[in-house]
Amino acid sequence: MKKLLIGFLCIFMPIVLAGCAVRTSFEDENKEEIRVISTSAALCEIMEELDLDLVGIPHTAFQLPERYKDVTEVGTPMTPDMEIIKSLNPTDVLTPNSLQYDLKPQYESIGVPSTFVNLMSLEGMFKSIEGLGKKYNRVPEATALIEEYNGFMRDYNQKIEGKEKPRVLILMGLPGTYMVATEKSYVGSLVKLGGGINVFEGEEAFLSINTEALLQADPDIILRTSHAMPEMIMEAFEKEFRENDIWKHFRTVQEGRVYDLSHNIFGMSGNLNYKEGLEFLQGLLYEED
Repeated sequence: MKKLLIGFLCIFMPIVLAGCAVRTSFEDENKEEIRVISTSAALCEIMEELDLDLVGIPHTAFQLPERYKDVTEVGTPMTPDMEIIKSLNPTDVLTPNSLQYDLKPQYESIGVPSTFVNLMSLEGMFKSIEGLGKKYNRVPEATALIEEYNGFMRDYNQKIEGKEKPRVLILMGLPGTYMVATEKSYVGSLVKLGGGINVFEGEEAFLSINTEALLQADPDIILRTSHAMPEMIMEAFEKEFRENDIWKHFRTVQEGRVYDLSHNIFGMSGNLNYKEGLEFLQGLLYEED
């Protein structure tokens, strides 16, 4: 358990650094053979929507697009296998920028080009989609995705216009602990787009804050999610809220406004399930008319 905790906590330092220091490059490709590896499920979904093939995909519990079912697996998103990646002779390796701190030196050590894609907010994700469309001559496909997103957000904002915005506490569960997600995290940015006000701000995506400070923040709603291992994490949340007496003093707990989110939608990285996520949030954040 201790090793698991250390491993999961290690992801937060690169997230903080990536948020302020990432340089994502989308240069035009020449006419040589394109051999792209995607190291995350979210990026596989994006590449499918852009109608692009891959030579490498991640080993993941998430269901990947059918077109990639026979593609070589290159290891898990956080620890891809560099030998396999090098053997595929890629022209580009696409990786979420939250992992740049750890993986960029490894890619450089095996001499493969890489692009670190901003998936830490929907805004960042669609800007990255625009860049990928230009880089791989898929501008119409990228434009269609962006226009679909803009249209959805126009309609969504009209639905919540004039409604009182609830104050929200977001907890990201890890093995043995949890952290507070700010609007700099993906789930925090989604809640902000959904109309919620995060009770904690900061330049970092995740904060470690004691429960007394959480109680003083007096949120209207508590949202709980996980990076991985959702069943184990949610059981741990239930135990924490049941056995730690301080939670009984939270107004939102007394009112029964504590909700668990799907880690498939409200996880660490942006993805194309944003419509489902925002529609779900609308039902939680606002009273039905």
